Amino acid sequence: MYKRHLDSLVSEALKVSPVVLLSGARQVGKSTLAMKKVKNYKLFDDVALRDSVLSDAKLFLGTLKKPVCLDEIQKVPTLLEPIKMDVDNNRVNGSYLLTGSASILDMKSIGDTLAGRIIELTLYPLSSYEINSKEENIIEKLFAKDVLHVDKISYDKKVKTIVNGGYPEYLKIENEKIKSYWFSSYISTYIERDVRDIANIRDLDAFIRLFNLLAPRSANIVKTNELANSSSLNIESVKNYLKTLEIVYQIKFLKPYSSNISKRFIKSKKLFFLDSGLLSHLFGVYSIDDFNSSRQKGQIAETYVYAELLKHIGFFDKNCEIYHYRTNDQKEIDFILKLSDKLIAIEVKSSKSISKSDFKHIVDFKSKEDDFHLGIVFYLGDEVLPFGTGLYALPISFFM
Repeated sequence: MYKRHLDSLVSEALKVSPVVLLSGARQVGKSTLAMKKVKNYKLFDDVALRDSVLSDAKLFLGTLKKPVCLDEIQKVPTLLEPIKMDVDNNRVNGSYLLTGSASILDMKSIGDTLAGRIIELTLYPLSSYEINSKEENIIEKLFAKDVLHVDKISYDKKVKTIVNGGYPEYLKIENEKIKSYWFSSYISTYIERDVRDIANIRDLDAFIRLFNLLAPRSANIVKTNELANSSSLNIESVKNYLKTLEIVYQIKFLKPYSSNISKRFIKSKKLFFLDSGLLSHLFGVYSIDDFNSSRQKGQIAETYVYAELLKHIGFFDKNCEIYHYRTNDQKEIDFILKLSDKLIAIEVKSSKSISKSDFKHIVDFKSKEDDFHLGIVFYLGDEVLPFGTGLYALPISFFM
């Protein structure tokens, strides 16, 4: 069993809040982690339990021994109001550990029901550090400029790590055909079903058409009008589908960075899938040879780095923000990390070699930003290479 970096944060949250919500995509390990924390466990995939709540939510809640874990809480949103009333009448920290495969706090029907009574934590698929039983935080290492020593990992292992992503059950599979079946089943069994339940989507064919159109756009700026034209959907439907995919933790939009209000910055967000394994599946990439010959390997590598950064930001003890950077004159940097008055610029390359030109936009950014702290280009080579003061090429195995 993998030790999750959020483990101690969940315990701390239960000590200080009556309700803790552990959210994340299906099959990322929420239930496994939750059952370590609370013995009384109720799963709302059980139709009988849902019917009991629908019959009398307040009565159902009154029969529960606390602390209790209520798993897949998005299936019974009517239970949240009685939970609020119970907390208000008898506030005991750690009473409720809720888990959800959808961000219930972002669902229109929920609103701010539990405002002031809840701490929300997001569990992503396994990070490479969790897979390899490493406990350090990458964000902390970057801002400490602790980048000079990176474990030597073979090219094949680096690519395999990127292509596999972080879903625990998927990592157990070696056969490429079974891998394909697993993700196909995951999409039809979980994503389609959850999206249908949450957004009341009737035309699943249209939704899947849009979902498949998103894969080539991961790590890119996405415009809803262009998506609407490509998918033959109206703009409101596209916006609804995208929002729902965010709510079920399949995609995320990355905000643009701008140091001031200026017309020179592109204001559009970039779209990312949240697991490089799922994205690889959508591209038909399962092996090292598949990756090497894929025209989308750059997007897969960038998606992997984005997901790893998010996972480490999630358990970092300071408030670190992440952005993308693009100017109207085509200067682009994949990621900007901001911590207080320090900025780190990050580029991702899917090649085994690196050159000075790969730093050109970071160098330009450095010249304009007084708060510049570090510039990194991650690549698939082996060596840590300096390219000037505060500029380094790092093997992507820094995340592994």
